[in-house]
Amino acid sequence: MDRMKAGDAVVDILKDWNIDHVYGYPGDSVNNLVEALRKAKDQIKFIQVRHEETASLAAAAEAKITGRVGVCLSIGGPGAIHLLNGMYDAKEDAAPLVVITGQVSHQLLGTNNFQEVNLERMFDDVAIFNRRVTSGEQIQPLLKQAFKEAYEQKGVAVLNVPDNIFKETVNKVELRSSKVAEYHLFPNKESVKQAVSLIQRSKKPVILAGKGAMDAREELIEFAKKIAAPVVVSLRGKGVIPDQHPLNLGNLGQIGTKPAYEAMEETDLLLLIGTSFPYREFLPKKVPAIQLDINPEKIGKWYPAEIGLIGSAKEILSRFNQQLFHRKDRKFLEACQENMVNWWKHMDHLVEVEEGKKLEGPQVIHKLQEFTENDAILSVDVGNVTTWMARFFRMQNQQFVISSWLATMGCGLPGAIAAKLTHPDKQVIAICGDGGFSMGMQDFLTSVKYNLPITVIVLNNEKIAMIEYEQEEIGNIPYQTDLQNFQYAKFADICGGKGFMAQTIEELSDALHASKNSERPTLIEVMIEDRAPLPGKIEWNQAIQYSKHLWKRLIEREGDFEMPSLKTVLKRLL
Repeated sequence: MDRMKAGDAVVDILKDWNIDHVYGYPGDSVNNLVEALRKAKDQIKFIQVRHEETASLAAAAEAKITGRVGVCLSIGGPGAIHLLNGMYDAKEDAAPLVVITGQVSHQLLGTNNFQEVNLERMFDDVAIFNRRVTSGEQIQPLLKQAFKEAYEQKGVAVLNVPDNIFKETVNKVELRSSKVAEYHLFPNKESVKQAVSLIQRSKKPVILAGKGAMDAREELIEFAKKIAAPVVVSLRGKGVIPDQHPLNLGNLGQIGTKPAYEAMEETDLLLLIGTSFPYREFLPKKVPAIQLDINPEKIGKWYPAEIGLIGSAKEILSRFNQQLFHRKDRKFLEACQENMVNWWKHMDHLVEVEEGKKLEGPQVIHKLQEFTENDAILSVDVGNVTTWMARFFRMQNQQFVISSWLATMGCGLPGAIAAKLTHPDKQVIAICGDGGFSMGMQDFLTSVKYNLPITVIVLNNEKIAMIEYEQEEIGNIPYQTDLQNFQYAKFADICGGKGFMAQTIEELSDALHASKNSERPTLIEVMIEDRAPLPGKIEWNQAIQYSKHLWKRLIEREGDFEMPSLKTVLKRLL
């Protein structure tokens, strides 16, 4: 039997799973694996990042974008610790991820050696598969299993490999590690029959669609039309149908629209399709629900579903569409649609640019829309920018990538890097606040090094503004939310990219035009005025807490303004 180095065996398995990119940082405990990757550089690109957190966030983003397994690599100890944030992002958003970390040599384990960390214990919470390799012969079967577990369970699989193992000689075996068991889930006929009956009896059904419905756009639209139900979307479901489709009421929750909120208050049947929307306070109080999900564990987890249907949204909705008739009474849907028309008029008013005034976030997003291609990939960071993109960017067929459940700041740039590597022919835009971008801005150098012509929008208000408004909302005076000023456009130039500064709508338009034709990574720094990222429907307790902040500011004389009444505050916020 042929023999090979264990590091080369790892590379063979990566090839078998059609892995194009491994994100990571070289170092002592993985140098033998890095050597194997060097020899295979024509087939697998090792993307050297400037911080390991970027490696795991980029690998997680790649998995979200492609549906395939993402892979990242680091040394043990400090490098492995840096990976944790992206690993938790992958776990929370059900993105398949394989992580390979080094470790001190076997004979040194347990001796508190230099950079030794108990990696199995550290990764125990985040990983669905977590193993330490104890011999070269183990590395192939364990890595095969790691890929299968990550792919099938949509989670994080980890291999910790002592540095002496990668150079061991092992038997070369037949691979086929990418073969996974195929299975088909579909609910029983009685459950489908009960669901159809409940839908037919309802008068005001509302659909809440998530990422699990992304592959069922046509079926979802046909279903919603048949039962005269408006469609509300989760954050990860943004783009499941075009934002300006007449059935779409937009997002729900703090990032959502007033029509979506009000539809949830009026509905008599909630249809949860491929979503695990967790914010119970934005869902109906006592309304029956039908939930469709591929994962049985999700049924009833966040909302008490009267009927749970296990299977793909595409197949179940197709079955519904065969059995349901076109609803004649469409008054509820028509009222929701009229409400949404008024909402868009309100949004149009908010993005108008007044001469002589600073730009605001919504106006930037509105202008960005004009320069965004229909199939672009949008990597959105966390913060106020999330709210503005959810509410003001009108998705057509673009792909929306974000850290949804973990909501980690700094995800925008790594996501754009992964998007451009996997889809080099598509327009890729990262939309970041100055807070999120500055958390991992060093990896703009990575986009320059690998010649990735992405566009990074940095909305600069010199503060972590969402945190400031959260402090205000609970009645506190903002503290330590201001950020030191920094010239991000000049930073991009210094890195070898192209930087633009925009303070007016004309400068922004010119910069966006130039970025579309650039062969280098581009960063557009847009100076913006503050604007509260307020929900589409303000609750009374939120308005009351906000007024407390105003009272404190007045009493402590930290503000030079007149104290408005609560009614005035409510009018302004709404």
